[in-house]
Amino acid sequence: MVFEIVTPREIEQRSMETITKELNGRTWPEPEFSVIKRCIHTSADFDYADNLCFSPNACQIGIEALKNGADIVTDTKMAMSGINKNKLATFGGQVHCYISDPDVVEEAKARGCTRSTVSMERGARIQKPVIFVIGNAPTALIELDRLIKEGAVKPALIVGVPVGFVNVVESKELIMQAGVPYIVARGRKGGSNIGAAIINALLYTMGR
Repeated sequence: MVFEIVTPREIEQRSMETITKELNGRTWPEPEFSVIKRCIHTSADFDYADNLCFSPNACQIGIEALKNGADIVTDTKMAMSGINKNKLATFGGQVHCYISDPDVVEEAKARGCTRSTVSMERGARIQKPVIFVIGNAPTALIELDRLIKEGAVKPALIVGVPVGFVNVVESKELIMQAGVPYIVARGRKGGSNIGAAIINALLYTMGR
């Protein structure tokens, strides 16, 4: 068996061409199409062509927020690692993940709640526009919904893509009715890699 020598750029280009071909003529307006393709590229799962839901102008709203230096708060170190922080920094933004901070761990234990809950409270205190990227914890989405209802936070955008079986579907539906811009992977599928892929798709669109 002989394998081609292919550069990373060529791999990505050919992968995107394959995805476009296998979508069999299905297209979406940009930048939604780029977001969908990057999620498929990240996961090799074409279900994202059907389960990604966008509130009106969500991608454009997210892009404008990023251009204006919005920060990102994630619920996992994996999502934080996957986001192109160098690209984000060129616009004045940075990524925060509080999930492993010792004071967050201690507070969550003392209150009997999840670290994701405390992390969202920390994110709500940032004094600039914030995009929340949730790839793992439905409790993070539930807490964001509570904070939004109380007027404690007004996210520039919520990327709600936790994966799993307990409270996942319901928490996503909650965010879709929270009155804020969202990109949600409806159903059980998602993950930190998908959350990072969505943000990177928006960032790379801005670079064109």
